[in-house]
Amino acid sequence: MEAATAVQRFHYSPSSWIDWRNFEGKPRGSLRYSQRIKENKRLRVIALSHLQPDKRRDLRQLSVSDKNSSALLETGDLLHSPFDEELVLKYLQRKAEEVKPYLNGRSMYLVGMMGSGKTTVGKIMAKALGYTFSDCDTMIEEAMNGTSVAEIFEHFGESVFREKETETLKNLSLMYHQVVVSTGGGAVIRPINWKYMHKGISIWLDVPLEALAQRIAAVGTNSRPLLHDDESGGDPYTVAFNRLSTIWETRGEAYTNASARVSLENITSKHGYRNVSDLTPTEIAVEAFEQVQCFLNKGDKY
Repeated sequence: MEAATAVQRFHYSPSSWIDWRNFEGKPRGSLRYSQRIKENKRLRVIALSHLQPDKRRDLRQLSVSDKNSSALLETGDLLHSPFDEELVLKYLQRKAEEVKPYLNGRSMYLVGMMGSGKTTVGKIMAKALGYTFSDCDTMIEEAMNGTSVAEIFEHFGESVFREKETETLKNLSLMYHQVVVSTGGGAVIRPINWKYMHKGISIWLDVPLEALAQRIAAVGTNSRPLLHDDESGGDPYTVAFNRLSTIWETRGEAYTNASARVSLENITSKHGYRNVSDLTPTEIAVEAFEQVQCFLNKGDKY
């Protein structure tokens, strides 16, 4: 289960200047649309007009292109005031509205190592799309009469959990549409699971192991059966990092099967932050939509 890293507020002012009627109806033409590039620039200019003069940046720093449409988020001032958070949420909603018509109702599956934020980011994406959110681990627990994942591992073994995981992904792919699914960290190791996830679009949240170890050490390992039995000794961070490194060796390549990759290191560099812990789940969700848009733009290969 993913640690809840933040609580997101989705608040949109009734006086919002974005006319969402402009985005209704069937998609027309390629995803490489010049009209929306112009509209992104309008979004950036209006946002800056709300800031105090001494906080405005050179517009050249905020130029938006079809290759990097989240450039307007690159300034620290623009991201971390109350007004700026509302702007980021509006931009998130806009990206969701741009992508949604091309999904044709397909579900999204978030994959990644334990602690990568799949549940938190998945809930944000689901709300922006108007999709249902499902947590694969929670569904397994419900199917096992409320038995927790840790208890399933302890009393029945990992193999039973993996069978239930595959069964859950199969049911999700066959019976449900318009769902954002947070998968378990090990869902990627079975090829059959990819068969089911590729009926939708899979998104890999790629988080550095150091950041994952810090997150897990901070909240504990009781809910993570592959970690909490580690008896190698050492401080919580070192124990978590060493175990994660071992797990990565067996799973790392499997994550590359995902339709889209969201690199937190790349987002951090793009926004000029010091480390990935400075990112908000909303910023990660924005990047996820942009990477999905790139995937769709190249043509669905599955």
